[in-house]
Amino acid sequence: MSTNPSNGGSQILNVALADDDEDDRLFFQEAIDDISIRTKLSLFNNGQELMDYLSLPKVILPNLVFLDLNMPIKNGMQCLKEIRANSSLNHVCIAIYSTSCSEKDIEDTFINGANIYLNKPNNFGKLRESIEKVLQINWQYHTSNLNRDNFLLRL
Repeated sequence: MSTNPSNGGSQILNVALADDDEDDRLFFQEAIDDISIRTKLSLFNNGQELMDYLSLPKVILPNLVFLDLNMPIKNGMQCLKEIRANSSLNHVCIAIYSTSCSEKDIEDTFINGANIYLNKPNNFGKLRESIEKVLQINWQYHTSNLNRDNFLLRL
């Protein structure tokens, strides 16, 4: 992303969420709607739907993709690897959005090119706060200084 959305610019942030859990998608949508950052949210039921969308001709690519790791058909790790292997998608920032606290999952997604790892919060207030924090990141700065310590989002 070329601009920091928290700098008062009127740019709309295109955000995508791939998550097979309908309740999680609804809570995410509510949290996004509750945040004052201008966003356009696209929701996908699984990784295959997301990848099909990203490969459409003339699609407006998301600035930021939230990926659940555990999804049927195509999981978040498969999507992450496909996105990072596609040069036309290399500017897309990826936030892993998972219930997994596994060190292996965190390490594997870091190594495979995710930009941040976010554990799914267990209440709406924390969900809203964590999504807002991710949306406010200046990604140009964040990705140039990415390391294991700032990869896992802690509230």
